[in-house]
Amino acid sequence: MNTERADVRSERSTELRNLGGPGGTGPAAALPGGFRHGMRALRHRDFRIFFAGALVSGSGSWLQNLTVPFVLFELTGKSLWVGLAGFAQFIPAFILGPLGGSIADRYNRRTVLLITQSAMAVAAFALWGIWAAGWHDRWLILTLTAATGVISGFAIPSWQAFVPSLVPKEDLASAITLNSTQFNAARAIGPALAGLILATLGPAFAFFFNGVSFLCVIAAVWVVRPLTSQRPATGRTGVFSDFGDALRYMNQRTGLKVSVMCAVLVAFFGNPVTQFTVVFAEDVYNAGPRVLGALAATVGVGAVLIAPFLSTFDTRIPRSEVVRWGLPIYALAVTAFGLAPSWPFGLAALLIVGGGFLAVIATTNTAIQLIVTDQMRGRVMAVRVMGFTLAFPLGALAQGVIADLWGPKQTVATSGLILLAVALYLATRPSLLSTLDNVDDKPDQTD
Repeated sequence: MNTERADVRSERSTELRNLGGPGGTGPAAALPGGFRHGMRALRHRDFRIFFAGALVSGSGSWLQNLTVPFVLFELTGKSLWVGLAGFAQFIPAFILGPLGGSIADRYNRRTVLLITQSAMAVAAFALWGIWAAGWHDRWLILTLTAATGVISGFAIPSWQAFVPSLVPKEDLASAITLNSTQFNAARAIGPALAGLILATLGPAFAFFFNGVSFLCVIAAVWVVRPLTSQRPATGRTGVFSDFGDALRYMNQRTGLKVSVMCAVLVAFFGNPVTQFTVVFAEDVYNAGPRVLGALAATVGVGAVLIAPFLSTFDTRIPRSEVVRWGLPIYALAVTAFGLAPSWPFGLAALLIVGGGFLAVIATTNTAIQLIVTDQMRGRVMAVRVMGFTLAFPLGALAQGVIADLWGPKQTVATSGLILLAVALYLATRPSLLSTLDNVDDKPDQTD
């Protein structure tokens, strides 16, 4: 064991020198530092347009993501329905993952995004229409939420695989981090708007604004032109054969497996805390929609605050170290939220939850994008999306059921402690985490 650790430390020290880390002499040592370096992907026109459109659309989506569990909880008074909302939204993306990944690698990703984003806009306006018409039926709301999830199943792999085509490879890490940043900035803006709109205008306006927001991302995707040409996968193999190829490809690369595993752990044990802000605001803190909006928005604020650090030092701090420290800090923050005696303490915990979430998710996503070859990118990203989108609704549903029986505070705190135990175990396995620092798609070497 000591020999193994010494070898890992030696390999990582060599890589750090090559990358230009502390004391480094490699090519990356000459890279500019500071905030401007971290934001370098924004130098590219198409990425700026895509970033802006995605930010507006993402804010609208989070506006709806908070409104749906809010109205379902108001209609039923059950935490179970909060879990069902997450289940209906995300489980279709898991089921359709193999097909979505195959589509992303076989067809023009820009065209796929235009079609799917248009369809999601229709679903959003339909949800607004039924609520404005007075059809406040919990099953109808859940059905339209599930329809959005179905469309997302086709869209997400193409979305994830499309981002790297907007920047040259040297700016890829910045683009991926900034893409995660806009997602989490939307995670702050959307819930904050939700709290304000639900308290003043009502759910109908929240659903309507989400529909309008999709028009922005449709326009953005329409005008951008990828810098690199996509080479669609060839052959007449079927969807499941394509998916099998992706699984075999990943099985030969430990860095990809570790990245997906970390995303699944965060999704199952930690991410349901975003849904539980509804339950905490109503039942634990006895507060209104404004506090609910603040709680949900704070997660996004924490992510936005940590994003410049991740982008600025992406070439100087190994990804393995970010995950080694970020995952246990995230787990501790989830536990702290579960134990928070009042909403101000909850806000403080959720600020760290947001930062830890971005550190782990953006870092592992970057690892995948740097390791995988473009011909496999859509399918491999589909596997990652499937893992996350299965783990999140299952975690939300399980925690929703347990919270009705045991209480939300105990449920969330226990989930955080379990995640902490797993994070500490990973931290003692440097040979696993070091595979996140790979920068090519070569299979693992075996003895």
